[in-house]
Amino acid sequence: QVQLVESGGGSVQAGGSLRLSCAASGRTFSTYGMGWFRQAPGKEREFVAAISAIGGRTSYVDYADSVKGRFTISRDNAKNTVFLQMNSLKPEDTAVYSCAVVTSSRLRVGVEPDYWGQGTQVTVSS
Repeated sequence: QVQLVESGGGSVQAGGSLRLSCAASGRTFSTYGMGWFRQAPGKEREFVAAISAIGGRTSYVDYADSVKGRFTISRDNAKNTVFLQMNSLKPEDTAVYSCAVVTSSRLRVGVEPDYWGQGTQVTVSS
């Protein structure tokens, strides 16, 4: 059974940083695309970032325009874990952040992921 467990959420003031982690279990995820989505109260879920399986030495990464330059996604295949480093946080980043996995090499915007975590709350105060 596949499980995705997020951690690292919390409350922070604007300008601060948080690092989210998502530990995957139940399979070996090194060949799967992984990513992060978020959903703010009263809004639809939106894509945040994605990282492909590592091909050669390189993973492809994608970011929503709203987080480019502030967030960094990375993965540790040995630990089946994907990370989201969030810097220069803004109040509009407040949301429940969920990690997601696709059973292809690359998570693409608009394609429904195969597995979801339960989410972790991030609250940014002004």
